[in-house]
Amino acid sequence: MNDTKIALVTGANKGIGFAIAQGLGALGYTVAVGARDDARRAEAVARLSATGIDAFGVALDVTSDESATTAATTIERTAGRLDVLVNNAGIAGRIDGGAQDPTTLDLDVLRTVLDTNAFGAVRVTNAMLPLLRRAPAPRIVNVSSNMGSLTLQTGPILAAYAPSKSLLNSLTTQYARQLADTDIIVNACCPGYVATDFTGFNSPRTPTQGAAIAIHLATLPDDGPRGGFFDDSGVVPW
Repeated sequence: MNDTKIALVTGANKGIGFAIAQGLGALGYTVAVGARDDARRAEAVARLSATGIDAFGVALDVTSDESATTAATTIERTAGRLDVLVNNAGIAGRIDGGAQDPTTLDLDVLRTVLDTNAFGAVRVTNAMLPLLRRAPAPRIVNVSSNMGSLTLQTGPILAAYAPSKSLLNSLTTQYARQLADTDIIVNACCPGYVATDFTGFNSPRTPTQGAAIAIHLATLPDDGPRGGFFDDSGVVPW
């Protein structure tokens, strides 16, 4: 496994996360499938393995410090290092009863969404950094959304979800600045409005199409961009 690149994708049991795992696996990466649910994680690993992809499951709840630390131990034991981290795990949060109307915002919903979408990325990234530092060309990709763009202000008003992605974009730039003199390249991406259970499958855009930008950023050359926010068309203003 020494010559094989290792990629961890969080929330990889379905949707865009699974498509990212599939895409990296097809490029020859060994894929660590990060997911909370044991059965769904095992099923995802089996589906990937059935297509010839080298994959293994990693129990990972991004809202738990202990889980992130344990996941890093699992990857170290299995692979010894990490070449790519894709922070894909995310939730939309409840919207019933005006929970994400800013004028009636449910702060518990805001906390819950931030804990997965922003704090989760920090937990996992910091747990994995020692393993990433062992890789020759490490890459971190944070899966964001243009709904977090203060410039574009796209999508419905979701006063927990949209700010969680604005924060994730800001964290991305902070990591990129701090790691500027290292080999670790950090960027964020917007997969677009993709047909998943997240969107009620209400889109013609497939998870494979949505995954393409994350895969691109995960495989950037050493002189690739740092601290940016990208979609299929290029730089996303935010």
